[in-house]
Amino acid sequence: MSAPVLLVVAHGSRDPRHAATVHALVRRVQALRPDLRVETGFLDFNVPSVQAVLESLAEEARCAAPGGRGGGRREGVREVVALPLLLTRAFHAKADIPAVLADAPPRLRIRQTEVLGPSPLLLSALERRLYEAGLTPADKSSTGVVLASAGSSDPEAIAVIAAIAREWRHTGWCAVRPAFASASLPRTEDAVRELRELGCARVAVAPYVLAPGFLPDRIARGADGADVLADVLGPSPEVARVVLERYDEARVPVLAAVGA
Repeated sequence: MSAPVLLVVAHGSRDPRHAATVHALVRRVQALRPDLRVETGFLDFNVPSVQAVLESLAEEARCAAPGGRGGGRREGVREVVALPLLLTRAFHAKADIPAVLADAPPRLRIRQTEVLGPSPLLLSALERRLYEAGLTPADKSSTGVVLASAGSSDPEAIAVIAAIAREWRHTGWCAVRPAFASASLPRTEDAVRELRELGCARVAVAPYVLAPGFLPDRIARGADGADVLADVLGPSPEVARVVLERYDEARVPVLAAVGA
């Protein structure tokens, strides 16, 4: 039996940079595992929609079944591992995506993975972006970092960002402060000011977001008083590896259920 299809579920955005970044990340995932079938669907704004991808996969399964248009001569898609392209487990992961998957055609067996974060690989990706923006490992002890996320009204998501900031601080930075572009406080500019007042020799802003868009642009504006602004995580190799880790973690129970 073939491996389950990996369906990457992205939020979508009116900003064309968002979809371009998602597709670049998916290409990197595909390059890491060429034999894996990877599909991309969007919750809003972009195409194809998650619903359209699932319907297409179900049609393949129907055509491959005995009596279908394919005459049952080829193996059809039966298993799908749906991965939320999200860094924290908030409303989209808890409500939107499960609702969309619940409406999938019955021919498909679908399992939703955990979101990408937290992960040590994502911290490595954040540091990669900071070094690409001009910092060096020797700067760590004198640099304060703002871990700037999109923000959420979900207390669990906010607590996760705060925990990541505490963990990252212990890797050698002068200080790390969380900040949020929406829904929660402090804002990026407030965290930058706090690190200045703390006495850090330099201040860097590390966007804990996957792709450009409205909220990442707000983070960038809030970073005006910082010395360094890193790029979004985007299609970094570490993010691609986390995608495959989440797929593999979810795939085992799916395959066990099939063999039960």
